[in-house]
Amino acid sequence: MAEQILILDFGSQYTQLIARRVRELNVYCEIHPYNHIPEVRSNYKGVILSGSPCSVRDEGAPDVDLSLFKDIPVLGVCYGAQLIAHKSGGLVLPSQIREYGRARLTTVDHHNELLKEISIDSQVWMSHADTISSIPDEFQVIASTPSVKIAAFRLKSKRLFGIQFHPEVTHTTEGKNLLRNFVVTICGCAQDWTPDQFVETTVADLKQKLGNDKVVMALSGGVDSTVAAMLVHQAIGKNLYCIFVDNGLLRKDEFDQVLQSYKGMGLNIKGVDAKEEFYSALKNLTEPEAKRKAIGRTFIEIFDVEAHRIEEVKWLGQGTIYPDVIESVSVKGPSATIKSHHNVGGLPDTMKMKVVEPLNTLFKDEVRLVGKTLGIDPLILGRHPFPGPGLGIRILGEITSENVRILQEVDSIFITGLRKHGLYEKVWQAGAMLLPVYSVGVMGDERTYEKVAALRAVISVDGMTADWAHLPHDFLSEVSSDIINKVKGVNRVVYDISSKPPATIEWE
Repeated sequence: MAEQILILDFGSQYTQLIARRVRELNVYCEIHPYNHIPEVRSNYKGVILSGSPCSVRDEGAPDVDLSLFKDIPVLGVCYGAQLIAHKSGGLVLPSQIREYGRARLTTVDHHNELLKEISIDSQVWMSHADTISSIPDEFQVIASTPSVKIAAFRLKSKRLFGIQFHPEVTHTTEGKNLLRNFVVTICGCAQDWTPDQFVETTVADLKQKLGNDKVVMALSGGVDSTVAAMLVHQAIGKNLYCIFVDNGLLRKDEFDQVLQSYKGMGLNIKGVDAKEEFYSALKNLTEPEAKRKAIGRTFIEIFDVEAHRIEEVKWLGQGTIYPDVIESVSVKGPSATIKSHHNVGGLPDTMKMKVVEPLNTLFKDEVRLVGKTLGIDPLILGRHPFPGPGLGIRILGEITSENVRILQEVDSIFITGLRKHGLYEKVWQAGAMLLPVYSVGVMGDERTYEKVAALRAVISVDGMTADWAHLPHDFLSEVSSDIINKVKGVNRVVYDISSKPPATIEWE
């Protein structure tokens, strides 16, 4: 069993970032809610306690029994550090001044292995309303800032550490060094978790798990489902049956192009034209969640029919990735619904299949690295994320075949332009929205009253946060002119300059 770091989530917005930084060190880690701790196994090399929006002084504050990890190194981050201090007899009090933002380390104990190669005056990121005021005598302060005396501490008798800043965010300039010190030096992890090793281990596990069984899988043309399919294909070959459904909400010409790509990769795949079924299911629907549910329900109905055409299928393959799994489990009970997730849940009882999800421990960037190891076409691996409901949530208001045609043309001009000008790889995600708004215009000597298209392009690492892309004005001018001149039905183009948060990347 591969060695790993256990990350306990107390509800911090940064918990996934901790995991990503540890994975970047080629060390496997998993996130689990603090109140659903798995049985501690011999392959756990260390534990990281995340931050939290809560205060350790609150009644019913998130808690954990530290004695569970008596022989394992533990690092508490922010709330995690305050929890260690509080449970050990230290004093945690409200900060006199809210400590949020950049700070500088003014003292650093370089004899301590956690802070090896961490510079004096190193920039760190604070984000807490409480502060550790005092710690017991058996603890030792190992770093301070001008306003935070106990910025980092350790228990003298064992490998138990706490830091009041966040090493996982880029604003902490030497945060990765600190995490490396903990994970590699203190915990002794071998840094041998690589894409090559993942492919080798996963394919071997799939061969053992699936044997001669048949697997059916829905492909979307996206990175996740494609990489998952190739892993299963390597394990069982033609016993993998892939189905690619044209829901009428894909990008222009995408169905035919992607289908040919899949056939070229050697996949056993069937294309299904179901545009009319989806348009019928979406008729008169304008509310975003209603549209998502109609798209999901129709897809399952069509996929169920196609899957039943294949005899004796025992498994359903899915491209679920780790954030899908994490976001479907809340730290404190059911989380608020932001949108229906297209990867987690929702199979009809009639399918009666077991589910296989070869990517459910990977983040998106790790999926791309695995795809590269598998030799998948860079054009597929480099594709921007595309929502499961497709253009269905980029057409605001009712979805009709005419609205789809208009948006496909607009989107095609935008994406083609990004590629032509060398901007596509510099943007994390881009697309166009068709608004349920008409505006007056003039073309030739005639007044027009046509629709408005909005262009959206963002810069991001993982989609959790995003900033709008500052595309060149000349490029936007060229694209806008092309759209208005070539797409019948649009006479105005706008560019979305909102960031996430507070906005989201998609409009619905």
